[in-house]
Amino acid sequence: MKPTPLSLLFLLSFSLLLHHHHRPPYAVVSAASDIGESSFISFLISKNGLNFLKDLLISKAISTLTPLHIPYIDQSVQIPFIGNVFVELSNISLHQIRVSDSYVTPGDSGVAFIVSGATANMSLDWYYSYAAGWLFPFQFSDHGVASIQVQGMQVGLTLYLEIQEGRLKLSLIECGCFVGDLSIELDGGASWLYQGIVDVFAEKIESAVEEAITKNLEGAILKLASFLESLPKQMPVDDIASLNVTFVNGISLSNSSIGFEIDGLFSRRDQAWKYGFYRDLLFHRKDLYSSRDQKRKLNLYEEHLQALSCRDSSKMIGISIDESVFHSASTLYFEAGYLQWIVDKIPDQALLNTKGWRFIIPQLYKKYPKDDMNLNVSLASPPVLKISRQNIDITANVDLIIDVLEGGQIIPVACIFLEIHASGSVAIRGNNLGGKVKLDDFQMTLKWSKIGNLKMFLIQPVIRTVIETVFVPYANARLWKGLALPMIHGFTLDNAKTNYLDSSVNVCSDVVYSELDDHAQTLIQRS
Repeated sequence: MKPTPLSLLFLLSFSLLLHHHHRPPYAVVSAASDIGESSFISFLISKNGLNFLKDLLISKAISTLTPLHIPYIDQSVQIPFIGNVFVELSNISLHQIRVSDSYVTPGDSGVAFIVSGATANMSLDWYYSYAAGWLFPFQFSDHGVASIQVQGMQVGLTLYLEIQEGRLKLSLIECGCFVGDLSIELDGGASWLYQGIVDVFAEKIESAVEEAITKNLEGAILKLASFLESLPKQMPVDDIASLNVTFVNGISLSNSSIGFEIDGLFSRRDQAWKYGFYRDLLFHRKDLYSSRDQKRKLNLYEEHLQALSCRDSSKMIGISIDESVFHSASTLYFEAGYLQWIVDKIPDQALLNTKGWRFIIPQLYKKYPKDDMNLNVSLASPPVLKISRQNIDITANVDLIIDVLEGGQIIPVACIFLEIHASGSVAIRGNNLGGKVKLDDFQMTLKWSKIGNLKMFLIQPVIRTVIETVFVPYANARLWKGLALPMIHGFTLDNAKTNYLDSSVNVCSDVVYSELDDHAQTLIQRS
């Protein structure tokens, strides 16, 4: 599976945090973009979420960085009473980095990441040679190993993150590393050699470590920046639909969180739909929005971010999904002709034979005695979903056509129009947003009939049974599978809670990480 954006909830954090595991006392991630575009899915990473990612990425970055091999160092050293000595340090390796203090502080001007007081172990091989004697000089040489304790190490980055043409653009402004002190222990060698290495090579070792770490961080950030810019703007959902994961508006920074937004609407995969027309279809449907609603939907930026404030402030992330996302999905599948199906099996199978209707619709049984039947179900319009603070209300207009199977032919005999009112609920299942519905009420009218007038009061109990035992279970079986919230592999929502605001579903959750999942699959899921 190829990289997909949208887990951008974590991807943004990764872009900010992937390299913060070493840094000098100051590192900033700045953010910039235009504000004012409509968005329908918003994300908020809380302080706890940033700390979780920070600690995880420190661990993973250290495992990637170590062992760090540093180029050899050589130099001629003037040693008192001995003279000029050639010294070479090789096989220099840095390993076992330990971080004692780190934190992340978002603010209006950016995000500061700090790692300080880090220590590390180093090892190297040493070799020296010199010539002694006046008339007939002799060549002296020796070699051995040394261990070094690096102390007070700090590493820092300044990153600039912005949204350009719907994509995340990450730029490295500044990167640096500082080593506070070295403690060198030689295995063998004369005392003068130790003092010579300390006096002459300590600074060179420090500079080599600082340069190597900085160079590795710069390379990693450039790769990440390229990866972020290559992320597609459409995330496939299935063979029919894709989710528009184009970034819109600016990245919102406060003293305790990072917020950002994506477009979030569904679009067709198999047709070149005009996206502007599709958005207009959603915005200007009078049966979906009042003029006040339309105006509100064009100014969602601040409202979405405010709505993401979870009641439990300890949660790591917040996700707000506007009801327009669900409207776009229902409109897409309706327009594509997928909201219809043939019912040929039900719990009370007798109702799919005209004999079972002989007392309800006598003329049907009289004209087609003991013939099997199908129920041809199709939505007359996209289902309408309205989210309030108390509930999710769903209205579905359905054409129910009664088909008789006779002599290998399918004969439509009557069509009943159903206006179904249902209540919905959502819950997080792993990384999926699953849903369920239950019937509240329905109204029915006869649309047309080839078998005369029907007594609707006699048919209504049967239709209710069909709705409750066929329609609702069928819908729930599919809704409960849910919409996959794209996540970086290895990350799973944990102890997630959902709540409703006016026109949106909010998810507040912690996150857990599994090393096994991360290694088992590619970095980002793409259907």
